[in-house]
Amino acid sequence: MKVITIVGARPQFIKAAAVSRVLRQRHTEILVHTGQHYDYQMSGIFFDGLDMPAPEVNLGVGSGTHGAQTGAMLQGIEDLLVAERPDWVLIYGDTNSTLAGALAASKLSVPVAHVEAGLRSFNRRMPEEINRVVADHLSSLLLCPSRTAIENLKREGVQANVHMVGDVMLDVMNWAKQRLNGSGSRVLSGIGIEGGKFLLATVHRSENTDDPARITQILEAFGATGEPIVFPVHPRTRKVIAQAGCTVASNINMIDPVGYLDMIALASVARLILTDSGGLQKEAYWVGTPCITMRGETEWVETVEAGWNVLVGADPKRIVETVRTFVPSKPQTSLYGDGRAAERCVALLN
Repeated sequence: MKVITIVGARPQFIKAAAVSRVLRQRHTEILVHTGQHYDYQMSGIFFDGLDMPAPEVNLGVGSGTHGAQTGAMLQGIEDLLVAERPDWVLIYGDTNSTLAGALAASKLSVPVAHVEAGLRSFNRRMPEEINRVVADHLSSLLLCPSRTAIENLKREGVQANVHMVGDVMLDVMNWAKQRLNGSGSRVLSGIGIEGGKFLLATVHRSENTDDPARITQILEAFGATGEPIVFPVHPRTRKVIAQAGCTVASNINMIDPVGYLDMIALASVARLILTDSGGLQKEAYWVGTPCITMRGETEWVETVEAGWNVLVGADPKRIVETVRTFVPSKPQTSLYGDGRAAERCVALLN
């Protein structure tokens, strides 16, 4: 069996790392990097840190408007599908790379398998929401991380070939924990901060970065916490901060993006996490670190229901108050499977 896997952004590299390890034991995989995240800090460093094979194909699309970026990906993926004639196209999550992969494959009648199917924020202003809805409705095999995801699809009339497999990111998390062995991150020693005495922050969602007023409010809140903050900064976010002329308080340590293992190490020893990332909400839960999500909604509602994640939007007063007062309200329970989701995904590709 030949499978073409489409990835283009950091979260997809993580998910593909788990599935590719299993898939390549028995089948042929062509890993295609669209180039959506194209520099080493956002791409190469993650492939290195995840111990996964280099992509066989890099489309080199780069940045651009949604239409231009998706169109270039669509053409490149279509040409590859015509040449390779795979049995499946495998896509992940909610990016333009996922949308392009689903469109190209469906036009050529190549079956699409969507890992992380069924997630919904119910916010159609998010480009990611449009991407995931379209991808799900074009997919032949829907691989869901939770019962909530299955119910979301059911409400949209999607019930055929829907499977609850768990979250492949938990597979990678378990792999990472074995390699970390409880050691602290080199990043902390480099900036002179002790474990347990800092907040870890990430901001990359367009709803936060495309609005200068919103990113300014978030940075004001970070400064007002008075606590050391380690902030690995997405290149696009750094550019927005510079263009908006935002004041960055002295307690905010803006650093370059870090690899997966370093990010997990940081999350494991942070006092608390501030993020708008979907993946980090789950990772925070799995490593036992309270999470504050700077959005009005989340696809990972189970982490909120479990009492370890709270939604605060971009209101500075609410962010600061929550940083000072939030304590998880319930003991941790198992969320998103048993760490063997990749095996289930590959077994269903037949």
